[in-house]
Order: sequence, then structure tokens, then C-alpha cells
Amino acid sequence: MADWDASAPGYPHAWEADLVLSDGSVARVRPITPDDTEGLHRFHAGQSAESVYLRFFAPVPQLSARDVHRFTHVDHHDRVALVVVIGGEIAGIGRFDRLGEDEGSAAEVAFNVADAHRGKGIGSVLLEHLADIGSELGVRRFLADVLPQNRRMLAVFREAGFAVRHEYDDGVLVVSFDIEPTDRSREVRLAREHRAEGRSMRRVLHPSGVAVVGVPADGGSVGGQVLRHIKDGGFTGRLFAVGAHAAQNAAVVAGLPVVGSLEQIQEPVDVVVIAVPAPQVLPVVRQCEVVGAKAVLVISSGFADDGTPEGARAQSELLAACRAGGMRLLGPNSLGLINADPAVCLNASLVPTRPEMGGLGLFAQSGALGVALLGSAQGRGLGVSSFVSAGNRADISGNDLMQYWLDDDATAAVGLYLESMGNPRKFTRIARELAAVKPVVAVRSGVGPGGATPGHRVRRTSQRPEVFDEMLRQSGVIRVQNTHQLFDVAELVLHQPMPAGPRVAVVTTSPALGALASEACQSWGLETVGEPVTLSGADGAEAVSAAVAEAMADERVDAVVLCVVPVAPATEPAIDERIAPAAAGQSARHGKPCVATLLGHRGTVSGLPTYAMPEDAVRALASVVRYAQWRRHDRGRLFDADGVNRRTAHDVIESFLRQEPGGGVLSQRQSQDLLDAYGIGLWPVHPVSSPKSARKAAARIDGPVVLKATAPELRHEPSLRWVRIGLSTPAACAAAYTELADSLAERASQAGTSVVSPIAVQAAAPSGVAVQVSTTEDPLFGPVVGFGVAGVPTDLLHDVTHRFPPLRSGDVADMVSGIRAAALLRGYRGAEPVHLAALHDLLGRVSLLADDHLEIASLSLNPVIAHAEGVAVLGAHIRVTRSAGRSDLSRRTLNRDGEGGVQPP
Repeated sequence: MADWDASAPGYPHAWEADLVLSDGSVARVRPITPDDTEGLHRFHAGQSAESVYLRFFAPVPQLSARDVHRFTHVDHHDRVALVVVIGGEIAGIGRFDRLGEDEGSAAEVAFNVADAHRGKGIGSVLLEHLADIGSELGVRRFLADVLPQNRRMLAVFREAGFAVRHEYDDGVLVVSFDIEPTDRSREVRLAREHRAEGRSMRRVLHPSGVAVVGVPADGGSVGGQVLRHIKDGGFTGRLFAVGAHAAQNAAVVAGLPVVGSLEQIQEPVDVVVIAVPAPQVLPVVRQCEVVGAKAVLVISSGFADDGTPEGARAQSELLAACRAGGMRLLGPNSLGLINADPAVCLNASLVPTRPEMGGLGLFAQSGALGVALLGSAQGRGLGVSSFVSAGNRADISGNDLMQYWLDDDATAAVGLYLESMGNPRKFTRIARELAAVKPVVAVRSGVGPGGATPGHRVRRTSQRPEVFDEMLRQSGVIRVQNTHQLFDVAELVLHQPMPAGPRVAVVTTSPALGALASEACQSWGLETVGEPVTLSGADGAEAVSAAVAEAMADERVDAVVLCVVPVAPATEPAIDERIAPAAAGQSARHGKPCVATLLGHRGTVSGLPTYAMPEDAVRALASVVRYAQWRRHDRGRLFDADGVNRRTAHDVIESFLRQEPGGGVLSQRQSQDLLDAYGIGLWPVHPVSSPKSARKAAARIDGPVVLKATAPELRHEPSLRWVRIGLSTPAACAAAYTELADSLAERASQAGTSVVSPIAVQAAAPSGVAVQVSTTEDPLFGPVVGFGVAGVPTDLLHDVTHRFPPLRSGDVADMVSGIRAAALLRGYRGAEPVHLAALHDLLGRVSLLADDHLEIASLSLNPVIAHAEGVAVLGAHIRVTRSAGRSDLSRRTLNRDGEGGVQPP
């Protein structure tokens, strides 16, 4: 229409989102536009008389032109409206209109869902998105008039997790609630997201019908290979072959007739596998709706993986077509997927042999790594529940698979090979949920001179490489260096119980191997119980089994490392037939793990994980010991604090950005106001410019003062060269000013500048330990909170811990105890211990502030004096700017073509 242009300023593109509905299908939510006029008429015409009455409180057989104009023309501030679109048609409409009361902080909300799409959670999606948008625009409370018989709408409000109030007025229920997220509303949103995305992946991995497009008449090429792998693998569903071009017909490949196009298939197809040249992929995808496809697996390469703008554009168009058709996309450039469930038996991949059914779920991105993972699993004799190769990761990612594996009874442990990550904040919370019940083992690629992984759109991170590892640890993920270590750990977690602690007994038939095992235990932080129990190789399998049983029965022992060397080839069968079963049986009986070094063996023998060398066995055991400790550790509740005023903090930031649109550093007064809004007291600083003003400033402060240079380059030098402490009188402060000013002037002269550092007076803090608390809004991770002892430990030794909000109370405690200099806080060499609870509270409040306000580009509280009575925040440096957004929003959305993706640091 002539009066509307989506590219015009004011149209809120950020409100557009693709998302997964509760049945696993894909829909798009976006702001309503004048171009929706005809769609709105069709939507209304498709509604039942009852639905129309419940929405408008009266029979409205047809919308008037005036009503449609009012509905479709909004200002995106006082009047906001969203539509949910499925297959090009409106499936739901939601809106709010700001009311004049309470200075515009209240709005009337309403939504309507198409009868044909009820039961998909569309009403909940609309309410969730409208509430989040309303909060951005300063709305605090929603109101709605609802007929008492409109149980569906009342249920949407009630089940959203907000504190809903009802009033009955003249036959109508007036519903009202504050839209600021609550713990309950966050739980509801995440639970809905989990169920929806898990169901979406189930539709991909448990199809009833599969079509392979790109099968030539001679059965060759990639398409023919995949078709045969599906057929030979015993797929239990319907399988169809589609030729590489429309004219192809009448051929038979793998016993199946090959049709010319998807339109010729008369039965439903859930997953379409596409293996045609890249330019032909998009037309095939547009045909997929005809057969009701729920997902598309694109094996074809030549998209963003070719490194050209044209390839990237083609990939974006591919994803847009899949989303428009309500389908998930795996790939492009994917190796394929495998589901070893006997009820499915699907091998839609380029790997010829489907692995045996087992408890390990595997995820990879590139095809080469996928082949390596499956080959290693087969070589170790490890069964696989499911395997997915994401290829370019345009849509389906490891996050989606983890949502599925969380509820998949066939998967007992998960292995991930991560080359890039699209949404690390989401990864952190999903991985934490999954790791709480199933081990998650991850390999991550390093970044070499080649840069980003081909085909993956990435954001660069400003954080040090170890920060990525800290994210994995916070999530409970077992981090390993390579695929061999991944399967070393997988063998253990799949076949042995979790260790209750780090205490290890070593049983061996070789003193040399016993010594290696003991040394490895010490280097990996495990505790050996006594000396290794060393037997003679001639003692036989019975003696070895008895020694293992005795070690398992020892209450001081949490795990056993068994090292056996056969003395002759004739004795080797005893290892497989007697020692391994006996050790595995003792492990199951006592609930303690046993790992074994049986030279020449790698894999699982009768349920006993075996390794080529003791170091491999011990390293795997140590990883699982740490994971078991993480799993037992009470992480506490999500940190919350009294005295937090988010609206005040928002106003401080917005006021500054209105004056400084490009962003900048807050003043002392602005920093104080912002921190005060979160209950963080910043000690006042009094700038002075002469001995007289220094004297006056000191006189106004009750107690001793300090005098310090405030130039950023001097403020945090490890020495106290530019600080004067112990000034107990105003006269002492004036004298100190003269001396410090002379030193600063001399420094400026030597540097060839006339700029002399400012000087300030501040009350003297109690004696204690100077620490530093920081947060950075990172393009990859979002807010990253850091903690360390100020000065040399942080600046030189990088002794800093990092965590990623939202934090639990256990995360905060781990930050403090996790630094190497933590002993200083507990009372080192007779010093008084600091008030840890106050320090934890400060860290928690900073994490809330950073999580709530992505405009805070960086924040540094330095120094903070942690002392026996509490904490004193003496300095703050806060920089704010308009943010480009985070990959994990507070409303449900799918990433756009891997947008937000990032190369692991």
C-alpha cells in the first residue's frame, strides 16, 4: 500500500521473530501492517460465531473498513499489534492500547486465535511478546475485559506465571497484572520453549514418511547413496524417491519407484532430504508444503559454506522459504541424521552403516567431524541413540538437540563437537538443565589463522579463551580436548556409576603401571588411598578379581583404577572372560566406578571401560569426578535481592543516552544513582583543586581520609604511589595535596604534557582486601561478570573468575572461592576474614544490573574493599551505549540464519 513502507523509519523490525509453537511447528510473529487488510478479513471470516462473540462481546459477521483500518494502522508505541503467521495466513492477532491512567504505564491487551490453529500455544506466544514489548516501551501493567465463559483466554492469563487479579464488573471479568517478569513467568516461558523445541526435534528424528530428492535413474550420486542407506538401514516408515529433475520417471532405485517431483507423492511426508545442486534446492523447498513436510534436510553444499556473498544470500533465502512453510531446516551442507531407535531405524546420512542402538546422543556440525565421531563410537563398541550433523547451522543447532535429549529416554549421555555457537546464553541454560540429569561431554575447536568456520555466521568475542571454558563449567558440561577424550569419558558415564568422591584405589599386575596410575591421579587432583595393590601376573584372574572386590568394599574408596598386563597370549582370554565381568559386577554391586587399563584394549569389555594407558583412564575418571561433584552441589536459587528499582536504573541510562546518543562514561553522580537503584552504595568522591579545597573537603568528612589521583591510567596502578592514606586531619590532607600535586606536575612534565591528573578526597575505607568486580556486555556471551583480587593477581596473573547471568547463589559463591587468591579472603596469615555474605550480595546485585540492562557496555567497581563488616565500593567506571541486542531474548524466538553465532574463542 502506498501509505506504508516496511523499510520506513519507525517500523520495529526487532519485533519480528520466527518461533516454534507448542506442537513443534514453525510460525512467524511480526508487527501488523496495512498490507494485512485482506488477511484480517479472511481471518475474521474463518472464525466461528462463538469465537467472534467472545472477542467482541457481540455478533460481528463482518469487520467494517473503519475497524480494519484502526486494527492495521498502529503507531508501535501507544498502540501495538502483532500477528502470528502460518503458511502465509494470519493465525493469531494480539494487541495492546496504552491507557491514559497512571501516566501511560497501563495498557489494555487483547488477542484472538484462529479456530483452525487452537491448541498450538499461539495465545501464550502473543501475550509473551506483547508483555516484553510493553516493558520496553514503559508499560508496567496489562488489563483485559474478558467474558466469564471465555475460559481459553482466562487460562492464557492464569498460566503465564504473572500475578493475575480479577474483578467482576457488569457481567465482565476485568483481569489485571503487572508485566514485569517474575520467577514463575520465566519458568513458564522456558518450560514452554523446551517442550516446543523438543517436539520440533521429535518431528525431525521420528518421521513416519521420508522423501529423498535428487535420486538419479542410475542410483548414483549423493541422493542415491542416502536413499540406499535409509532403505538398507531398515527404516520403518514410508520411503519415497524423487528424481533429480522433473522429467525423470519410471526408474527404480533400491527397489523404489522414482517419481519426477514431490507433487506426485500422494501420501504425507514428514522429512524431505534434498541432495540436488544448490541452485535447485530452493524450488524443491517450495514444493515441500504440498506433501506436508515438517522438516527439510539439505545435504547439498554451495551456500554460505562457499564463502561468497551469493552463497550467504542463497542460504538466507533457503531459510526464509523453510520458515514461511512452517518447516525446520537441518543444514545446508549437512552429513545427515541418524535415529537408531528400533521403532524408527533411520539412517538419512552419508554414513553407510547405521550404528548400533545405545545410550549416546551425538551432535556435530561439519560432515568430516560427524564421520569421525561415528567411526570412533563404532570402534569403541559404543551404541548411539541419535546423531545429527548441523552443517552450516542455518536453523537447527545443538541447542535444539539438547532440548530433545533432555526428555529422550533412549539417550543417557550426550557428546557435542562444537565448532561455533549461535546462542551461548541459551546453550548455558539448556546445557545446565540437561547436565543435571545426563552427562554432557563437549569438544570445541580452537580458532586458527583460518578464522571463522566456513558457512557459519559469527560474532567475535572480546573475552579471553578461558572464558568459554568457564561457561562450559558453569553449565556442568564436561570439557575435553579431542574426540578420543570424548569417548574415553562417554565409555565411563554410560557403563559405570557416578563416583561419590575423589578417593581412588589402584589395583595392578604391573608396578610400573601402578606408579603411572598413582602419579596421574595426583596430577589430576584425585586422592590415592594407600599404595597400589600390586599382584603378580601369575596370580591369575581370581586374585585380580578378589583385589578389586576388596578395594570396592573399602569405605575410604570412591573409585578403582585397574591396570592389568597379560603375561602370555594364553592368559588374554581371562581378561575378557573373567576379570572384566568380575570388575564390572563389583562396580555395580558397590555403586562405585572402575576404569581399567588392559594393554592392547580400548573400548568397553563386558561393561568395563578400558583404556590403552593409565593416564587415559585417570583423566577420564577425574573429569567424571568433577562432573559428579558439580551435579551433587546445590546451585541454590536464582539470585534475587531486595531494594532493586529497575525502572529508576532504566531512567538513568535513558536520560544519559538522550544526551549522549553515541554512548559514553557515566559521571560520578550518574554512576551513584544507577548503582543505588540496585542497592549498591558507591562511596562519594570529592574533587579538589587546591590545598584549601582539600582541607575543606576533609573537614566535611567524619574520620580519616585518603587523597588520590583520579586519572584512569593512574587510578589502578598496583602501587600506592598516587594515593596518600592515613590523613587524619584537614591540615594533613592540605599538606598531602601540595606534595601529590607537585609529583603529578613533575610526571606530566617528564611526559611532555601539560595535562595533570585530577585529585580527589574520599573517606578512608576500613582495612581489608581490595577486590575488583566487573561486567562486560559481550557480542557473544551477553553480560560477563568477573571477579578477582585487585592489582597484580588480576592485572598480571589474570586470576579472575567469570560467570554468565542469570546467576544462582551457588554460582556467586563459586566465583569468590574459585580464584587462586581466595585464601586472602578467608584470613591469610592471621588477617581477619572478609564478610563473604556481603561480597556475594554485591556480586549478585552487579549480575542483576548487567542482566537487566544490556546498554551497560562495561562496568568496573574498583577498588572494592572487602572487610570483616561488609564491603566498601570506592570507585566505579560505567560505560553505556545503545546495544545491538542479544542472541537470547526474553521472548521466544529462533535465530535468523545462525545470526548471533560466534566462533568459540
